Amino acid sequence: MRRALIAVYRLRIPGYYASTATLIAVALSTFLTLGETARQARGILSPIALCVLAICIVLAFTAPVFLPKRETVKVSSPVRGRWLAMNSPASKVPSHGVRAYGQTYAIDLVNEPVDKVRPPFGGGSAMRAPSEYPAFGAPVFAMCDGVVVRASDWRRDHRARSNLLAVIYLLFEGAIRESGGPGFIVGNHVTIRGADGVHATVAHLQRGSVTVRVGETVRAGEQIGLCGNSGNSTEPHVHAQLMDRASLWTAIGVPMTFAGITIGDAPELADTLPQNNEHLTTRA
Repeated sequence: MRRALIAVYRLRIPGYYASTATLIAVALSTFLTLGETARQARGILSPIALCVLAICIVLAFTAPVFLPKRETVKVSSPVRGRWLAMNSPASKVPSHGVRAYGQTYAIDLVNEPVDKVRPPFGGGSAMRAPSEYPAFGAPVFAMCDGVVVRASDWRRDHRARSNLLAVIYLLFEGAIRESGGPGFIVGNHVTIRGADGVHATVAHLQRGSVTVRVGETVRAGEQIGLCGNSGNSTEPHVHAQLMDRASLWTAIGVPMTFAGITIGDAPELADTLPQNNEHLTTRA
């Protein structure tokens, strides 16, 4: 019974998309002149789609308590230097407010080097050029040894959303991206399947920067791309997460820690994750 519940839970995102699309199509069909068979089909599809949508919504809130507990996996940091943690699972779970697309334990990292200033939110242009941020173009590294199973870098890098009005615009923009599937949310990304079956994904990479291809074997710490501002992103940053499978549609998030990082001004190395608004520093 538990396995069946988890299997259905995995399919909640495709089910949500399919049922929503069906309801939209049914609503639009009311403006058309349809034959008797088509009207009967519409009458059957509507309650089925509503039922599927309701099940998907209920599962999103109730099924997580039945998910198997996963051990925390230690991986290499995807960045080097001084970075600020945002939406960290060390502060709350799910870190991004949702478990969809394997994001339960995802973390966002923005570059704040000592010798450069990151543009402040709310100051200057509402949509700054991504090149104004120190994270843009910074090297991104593989978090584990393994085989590349996904590699995408054709999506454009858009301008940052630098004040409240721009972020509100991003919310509407994100809804449109969502209709295209998870690839348009995470933007350019690389997913690596590790030896233990855990899949490490880094996202929002710069267009044309990915240096690996599907089927290649990589080592932890190997450069695989550059930080960009593709997908549903307010500013250039690195989004990192672990999943139990490659598909963003059906993956369940896996907890992680970064190996050998320092937090804030602490001198000692630790295997941990920073909390929200804490700096981590990694070295080559």
